[in-house]
Amino acid sequence: MANLKFSSPAFDHESFIPEQYTCKGKNISPQLIWENIPEGTQSLALIMDDPDAPIGTFVHWVIYNIPFNTKELDANIPKGKIIKNIGTQGINSYRQNNYSGPCPPPGHPHRYYFKLYALDLHPELPMDLNKKSLMNKIQDHIIEESFLMGKFKR
Repeated sequence: MANLKFSSPAFDHESFIPEQYTCKGKNISPQLIWENIPEGTQSLALIMDDPDAPIGTFVHWVIYNIPFNTKELDANIPKGKIIKNIGTQGINSYRQNNYSGPCPPPGHPHRYYFKLYALDLHPELPMDLNKKSLMNKIQDHIIEESFLMGKFKR
């Protein structure tokens, strides 16, 4: 294993996500960085979800077809299905093709998992995949995965 490392300059693993990346702020995606991409990787995929949502796991972001030589995603990835030189944004739980930041009901903090997958698939997956359909397509093609968890409380 290459020991895929995944982090964000915006927040540390298991710490609180700054407000600007949530519905209380600008609701923009944070910068994400990775290194040690394993040999044989042809593309990357990323899912951000909240397992603490009252209705069950809530998906905030699905992005895939990320070229294997990409080392980071800048902050504030624009809305849209195809993001030039970046990848394809799938459908989140709001039925939108974009990042939607943490926005839990008032009360206890929720955990938000950013999961990065190194895949042996060419970046040619179809548009409009949601988390379930993406996972079905990549489940036998994951070389390595890593995650970053941040918290947020409203």
